[in-house]
Amino acid sequence: MATDIIDYKIIGNDMQAVIITLDPQEAVVAEAGAMMYIDPDVEMATSLSMKGGGGGVFGKLFEAGKRMVTGESFFITYFANQGSVRRDCAFAAPYPGHVIPIELADHGGELTCQKDSFLCAARGIEIGIAFQKKLGVGLFGGEGFILQKLSSESGDGQAFLHAGGTIIERELAPGEQLRVDTGCLVAFEKTVGYDIQFVKGIKNKLFGGEGLFYAVMTGPGKVWLQTLPFSRFADRVIVASRTNKGEGSVLGGVFDMIDGS
Repeated sequence: MATDIIDYKIIGNDMQAVIITLDPQEAVVAEAGAMMYIDPDVEMATSLSMKGGGGGVFGKLFEAGKRMVTGESFFITYFANQGSVRRDCAFAAPYPGHVIPIELADHGGELTCQKDSFLCAARGIEIGIAFQKKLGVGLFGGEGFILQKLSSESGDGQAFLHAGGTIIERELAPGEQLRVDTGCLVAFEKTVGYDIQFVKGIKNKLFGGEGLFYAVMTGPGKVWLQTLPFSRFADRVIVASRTNKGEGSVLGGVFDMIDGS
């Protein structure tokens, strides 16, 4: 299936959104709940499959099940321009961070990314499962045994990821290694090796505050990192809410209402 060629504009600073301009009969697929607005003539449809009308019912159910395993919703939503002029549709990031535009043709036609990072993509791009063959990666990788794989039959297509905080891109030379906090890893090219290693030293493990494991990325290829994983942000919010509980803060009042219900 050929991938639609779409035009886009990313707006915002720390809470970004992407505005996609569709030619007549072009379409974009998005994670359920990501839509911010659509112009007239842009029609929305929900499907089990990202492959359009092709494939049988069981094939579509299997594809939908794979998306659920990778952290996405069971259904995928299409937004197609059914009019005769160009129309816009916009998709917003779910938490503070940045939208990362990815042209698959620039990265070997395939990209591996963490769960929940997919925002939207041109029609023709598929989300699959990227199994990690090494047991250590599966058990201790932080993002689980399964990562997402974005690809298309034509080897090209525009996709958009979302990550928290500031985005850092690192181009690794052949054999070059980079040790990364597992939660800070956003995506990497298919040429990059991915493994998990224990943090050395008992004091580092117990008191370092960085966990027991980190990801080891081995080049060649590009790696995308985020400075603020949502899990880290959520942990700080929870700690702050517990600290301020009962002290007249807004969060404390919310937790008091929850406890009293």
